[in-house]
Amino acid sequence: MQCLKSACRCKIGFMRIAIVKLSALGDIVHAMIVLQFIKKLDKKISIDWVVDRSYKELLECNPDINEVHTLDIQKAKRKKSILAIIKELNKVRSLYRYDLVIDMQGLIKSAIISKLIPSINTLGFDRFSARERLASVFYNKTFNCSYETNVIERNLSLMEYALGVSFKIKEIHNKVPFLFSNEQILKIPITKPKKNILIIPGASHDSKRYPIDKLAEISQKIDANFFVIWGSHEEKILANKIKDISPDVYICDKLRLEYLIVLISKVDLVIGPDTGPTHIAWGLNVPSITLFGPTPGYRNTFETSFNRIIESDSKVNPKKIDKDDYSIKSIDLQKILSMATELLREPQ
Repeated sequence: MQCLKSACRCKIGFMRIAIVKLSALGDIVHAMIVLQFIKKLDKKISIDWVVDRSYKELLECNPDINEVHTLDIQKAKRKKSILAIIKELNKVRSLYRYDLVIDMQGLIKSAIISKLIPSINTLGFDRFSARERLASVFYNKTFNCSYETNVIERNLSLMEYALGVSFKIKEIHNKVPFLFSNEQILKIPITKPKKNILIIPGASHDSKRYPIDKLAEISQKIDANFFVIWGSHEEKILANKIKDISPDVYICDKLRLEYLIVLISKVDLVIGPDTGPTHIAWGLNVPSITLFGPTPGYRNTFETSFNRIIESDSKVNPKKIDKDDYSIKSIDLQKILSMATELLREPQ
């Protein structure tokens, strides 16, 4: 694993850790992999997590997290109120005193929040590897790991440095699913013996989306039950366009995170772009095909025998999305169909 060798690791004796990873959906999933590795080292270590309120449901059922602390910085910003922002920040001032706070985000705002949490040590990426260089000045311990490094390996490398231990690549392949939900009943017709496939048309940017007509064609070429999810008005329009072309697909209602986790846990395959729900499939050990255009597949997920990626030929900058890069459209539909057929054949 890259970034593991360091002349000086943190040698800290501690029992209480706070992790700061505020957003976004896929990024939090990628960070949550560290929890089981920490607990494998010592089950008595207490782990709290500081997150944006929008993603609380992603974390609160995880048995490896002791407490989830939520902030609503974005809402405070929308109010354009300094007092509202201060009020949110004061929430972290009143938390426990931690032996170690780890900023896994690498942004100025997450670094400031980490600094305000009462702690003996605050750790984050150094100025050469943080997403925003200035973030590094708020830590009293820093770690160097190239931003281009695979995000899963990068997160675990940071944890290795913090704990003074080593993990092996095969341990990532053998990870235990780490997303949970209190909800179990879904009013969605998941049936057997036919396979059930989830299609994700939406993404944070239009250039990250695979063409709607090709997604519809996938549902026509594979004999399976197809489901489509959406999270915004724009994405619902995309979902309905798929149904217009392929009437047999099932358009889900807008799902809360808890129900989304349950749905993904029950399907046989997820096909979608570089976006949160596709990464949830990875966290659940559900087979998936993630399509990459203007973002780097080599960095933004960890490929396994059943979590596969297809990248366009575009050369991408991992730190900045080129919103004019629509190379995802050039991904060969037949390649997706062949890969899907292969994954559906494999025993689960």
